[in-house]
Amino acid sequence: MFGVRCLRLVLRHCSSAVLPKHAVAAKLLRVQEALEVQNPTNMDVKVQGWVRSVRSQKEILFLHVNDGSSLESLQVVADTGLEPRDLAFGSSVEVQGKLIKSPYQRQNVELVADSIRVVGTCDVVAFPVKYKTRQTLDYLRQFPHLRCRSNTLSALLRIRSEATAAIHAFFKDHGYLHVHTPIITSNDCEGAGEVFQLKPATKDADSEENPHFFNVPAFLTVSGQLHLEAITGAFTKAFTFGPTFRAENSHSRRHLSEFYMVEAEFAFVDSLQEIMQVMEDLFKKVTGTVLSKCLHDVGLFHKHVAPGQEGKLEHILKSRFITMSYSEAIEILKRAPHVFTYKPEWGLDLQREHEKYLVEHCGEIPVFVFNYPYDLKPFYMRDNEDGPRHTVAAVDLLVPDIGELCGGSLREDRLDLLQSRLRRMGQEDNYQWYLELRQFGSTPHGGFGMGFERYLQCILGVESIKDVIPFPRSSHSCVL
Repeated sequence: MFGVRCLRLVLRHCSSAVLPKHAVAAKLLRVQEALEVQNPTNMDVKVQGWVRSVRSQKEILFLHVNDGSSLESLQVVADTGLEPRDLAFGSSVEVQGKLIKSPYQRQNVELVADSIRVVGTCDVVAFPVKYKTRQTLDYLRQFPHLRCRSNTLSALLRIRSEATAAIHAFFKDHGYLHVHTPIITSNDCEGAGEVFQLKPATKDADSEENPHFFNVPAFLTVSGQLHLEAITGAFTKAFTFGPTFRAENSHSRRHLSEFYMVEAEFAFVDSLQEIMQVMEDLFKKVTGTVLSKCLHDVGLFHKHVAPGQEGKLEHILKSRFITMSYSEAIEILKRAPHVFTYKPEWGLDLQREHEKYLVEHCGEIPVFVFNYPYDLKPFYMRDNEDGPRHTVAAVDLLVPDIGELCGGSLREDRLDLLQSRLRRMGQEDNYQWYLELRQFGSTPHGGFGMGFERYLQCILGVESIKDVIPFPRSSHSCVL
């Protein structure tokens, strides 16, 4: 955003200005009008982008050019004599001319062209993306290399960008250190075995004496949590945000083989309530920022992709998230006037149908479910030592239509209990470094992870997770 002082300087020297983004020019004009600057237009500008429409009317040529910075396209008006022979819908162009205040109410400015140059031609007949016909997300998924040129996917990418910035801003404002945790790791954080193992493509990279490139089996990370725990031995708060990988043979609308995860870890925490509060604050703060900065882009999804989602989201944001124990959740499910495919029983994991019912039961408000059975959760979660119904201090955040969005826990910081559990699993040697974290100045600590694509599904109302990531990877599908 241009400050008032900078704006006046720009206006003073704008006769030769080059504005690569028409959105910037539009912002300039709006601020100029607010400051009551005389004759704010008549600026010589250059616009580069892609043609969304072309039409000739008598001796006047009308173009709509979009550079990806917003849903709105800039109208270009020119004499038909300036029309290049190969100008067509979808082609990339460079237009030079004067930016003027538009006489039409639907737009602030338009560009009167002095020259139009086609940079790249487009085969209109073969081009699969059409702007006058609304194409479904399923259809656009067939063209991963071209679908970002559609209004829907370009809006999605702007939302992803703003949401990413808002997540970083949230953690920075709350004193978290941003850490790049490794993508290649020798640890399976979740212990479920759903990992991609790495091997060199060339045979001579390995030898008979050492069959592993890194001397040990290496995998694509399923989580940066264990590495964040190492960082919180020196920093009280840390987070990471990057790609994670799961080798799940799933074709559901909620799973990807490669997705992005927001993970936070904090020291000197001994209450699940503190972790739940950070989860709720993160969701609400980031969503508020996205709604304010991407109003029209989010509106496109709420109007054309998921009608009614706007009201659902408003309900979520104004409500206090609900908390219940796993045991309470099981009792609610058992009393439900509903026949589940998977019968709810204490000691069994919650299925998606259970998660969906619990959120509906709570009035479509997100629900924290905490204190899960000991045997259901990974080794690093803190043992509650609570008798026959043995539980750990774990929590999942369930949201409408999606189910689990976040998962977190207090970590087991007691060396003897952690060592005993790893020994029973036969993993003590593999996690010796993790045990040492408890040996040298450990603190009560905990954290959580949030699936970024599921978050986008939740706020936008998109049914398939494949439609909220630029290039989806899933079982038996790795296009491009």
